[in-house]
Amino acid sequence: MNNPDVNKHVRGESIFIDDISLPAETLHCAVLDSAFAHAGLVSINTNRAEKMNGVIAVLTSKDIPGENQIGGIIQDETLLAVDEVKYIGEPLAIVLADSITNARKAAAYIDVEYKKLPVITDAREACKNGSLIQQPTIFESGDIDKAWGECDFVYEGRVETGGQEHLYLETQCAVAYPKEEDKLLVLSSTQHPTAVQRAISRVLGIPMSNIEVDVLRLGGAFGGKEDQATHWAVLSALGAHITRKPVKLVLPRYQDIRVTGKRHPYSSDYKIGLKKNGKIIAFEVIYYQNAGACADLSPAVLERTLFHVTNSYFIPNVRATGISCKTNLVPNTAFRGFGGPQAMFVVESALHDAAEKSGISYQTIQKSNLIKDGELFHYGQTCENSNALKCWEEAERLYDFIQIKKNVDEFNQKNKLVKKGFSIMPVCFGISFTSSFLNQASALVHIYTDGSIGVSTAAVEMGQGVNTKIKTIVAEKFSVSSDRIKIESTNTTRIANSSATAASSGADLNGNAVLLSCSNILERLKKSAAEELVTEDKSEIEFADEFVFVNGKKTELTWTKLVQKSYMKRINLSSHSFYATPEIYFDRTINKGRPFAYHVYGTALIVVELDCILGRYKLDTVKIVHDFGKSLHPKVDIGQVEGGLLQGIGWMTMEEIIYSQEGRLLSNSLSTYKVPDIYFTPQNIEVNFLEESINKFGPFNSKAIGEPPLMYGIGVYFAIRNAMKAYKKNLVMDYSAPLTPEKVLMNLFM
Repeated sequence: MNNPDVNKHVRGESIFIDDISLPAETLHCAVLDSAFAHAGLVSINTNRAEKMNGVIAVLTSKDIPGENQIGGIIQDETLLAVDEVKYIGEPLAIVLADSITNARKAAAYIDVEYKKLPVITDAREACKNGSLIQQPTIFESGDIDKAWGECDFVYEGRVETGGQEHLYLETQCAVAYPKEEDKLLVLSSTQHPTAVQRAISRVLGIPMSNIEVDVLRLGGAFGGKEDQATHWAVLSALGAHITRKPVKLVLPRYQDIRVTGKRHPYSSDYKIGLKKNGKIIAFEVIYYQNAGACADLSPAVLERTLFHVTNSYFIPNVRATGISCKTNLVPNTAFRGFGGPQAMFVVESALHDAAEKSGISYQTIQKSNLIKDGELFHYGQTCENSNALKCWEEAERLYDFIQIKKNVDEFNQKNKLVKKGFSIMPVCFGISFTSSFLNQASALVHIYTDGSIGVSTAAVEMGQGVNTKIKTIVAEKFSVSSDRIKIESTNTTRIANSSATAASSGADLNGNAVLLSCSNILERLKKSAAEELVTEDKSEIEFADEFVFVNGKKTELTWTKLVQKSYMKRINLSSHSFYATPEIYFDRTINKGRPFAYHVYGTALIVVELDCILGRYKLDTVKIVHDFGKSLHPKVDIGQVEGGLLQGIGWMTMEEIIYSQEGRLLSNSLSTYKVPDIYFTPQNIEVNFLEESINKFGPFNSKAIGEPPLMYGIGVYFAIRNAMKAYKKNLVMDYSAPLTPEKVLMNLFM
């Protein structure tokens, strides 16, 4: 793959935070978190813990020098609890000791007196009690009330989607080093270095310029380190600031699972109306989002849900209401897809329900309503360069839907106890942060006198291959070997005021900023080369394979020689550039605008096989036509499709988050929480690139890849459900995910 990160990972040479060699005086941090989901804090007594062996300090909220607040969108989350705890896992105190063993032992000797309070874990109950993160948000288009009278069929239903554990390989962690004059260096496993920097500044009461946050790479994230890494980095910084010693904080896996937020569970009500020919006329939906105890990123996640109400379809009349409900669970957070998957599952459930009840084929409804150029999304953006139908028709041509459906039907006729199910899943996902101001990035490019190149951006490498893509951009722009290029760590002193590496925009935003920097330097080098080669027209100068060409003819002037000669002429070989996505805006007073630079499309065909006696299923085939644009790195992109697909399948099938009525996480380990493994992988995965797809907003016409493939996993749910229907013709069951083997069995034999 020519991916240096992969090579280092395989050889065990990649450095993560827990691998860093630390000074001998480094303190280790253990976090005491709440044992109750909702309770008053009567007292926290640290006397016994402070006397334990190796303990240097025990810190509570009273030790915070600045503001005890780390909330991002809404200021509703304390760093350390004060008078009340709102979820199991809420940090109460930290112990700083000479070893992690001593720190954890001492944390168990902190005496906390609670006064238990009522606990709410259900979103609908929270809404009924008026426990909301913010007021409901409504997206609306057309005349929904009038539209119902135009429909031949109208159906209503309810949909449930569960949470999902990120299960990144590297748990939440940070190391903070005190520097002179109240300055700090913080190494954090975060997708958002600036958010960490900003929160530390607020909590410690020191300027952001005094805080340097550095990120080399993450051992996975999937959204779980966009906002939630901040808490642990700030705690380590607080310890370093007060003790003036380095502080290391690494959460053990069992604690990481308990104290960190998940994908948001949703409970949703829908109403759908359509004509006899399958055309959808109206769609109304209410989403009850379980935000947990604090806002975190829930408002932004819910907003993206509202943007993806209709998935790949044009529906002229829409009313979507999003309600973010405050419960006594750990604050839920960003997860790959960021609210989009929850919306898409609801609309697909509504279509599937309408198909079963009306007798119109599910695939007929899907295909006949795919959005086309010139049609409006319900949030006011005009559809441009739609590849929804192109992806469907290309998949139809390549994979022969009719023949596969025929094969499935023939198999089911011949087999009584084992059935197959077939489904098609189209995807349409908007690319950009929905808060327009976040769509900005900077890049710093240095060319050194030996011809090597250093590149700094705000992009955080977390296994998705963004460093490889940025290397590809630089190598192609300068026409040099990628071996010359070094991608620096993500650092707030080199790239300030950055946005998170999220929303599938890391390569787009930072890649475009890098292109601008490279273009600036390239213009200077062309001018320098023209001087060296005695030609007045620098447009005659081109670079290829590390040589300078004039009018297509190769010269003796190499890349390295040109760089050295340019340096001697005092030509600037560095460039800092800024990129902001053009043409996007959104007016939240009317919930209309152009929030996305572009959309990514795709279509997946899924076939599953179900053992109807045991309730067990296996995935035969997933075949995908995906809209990559012009891929920057096809192998990286295919890897992202396959990984996203499996994560989506896990969410839809086996990954079940369960809490007790007291708000205690029951699926709290890998013995009680199951994720897809190699044995659950589809026997046949085929990914094809949609031909002739271009994108003016992406570097070299590429398209974002991180999140859209996850939604293909939704199709597996309906394939399993169709297999169940083949066995039990009168099957009636709720639309509830994940569809675990236990649920399959119970619904087949209830």
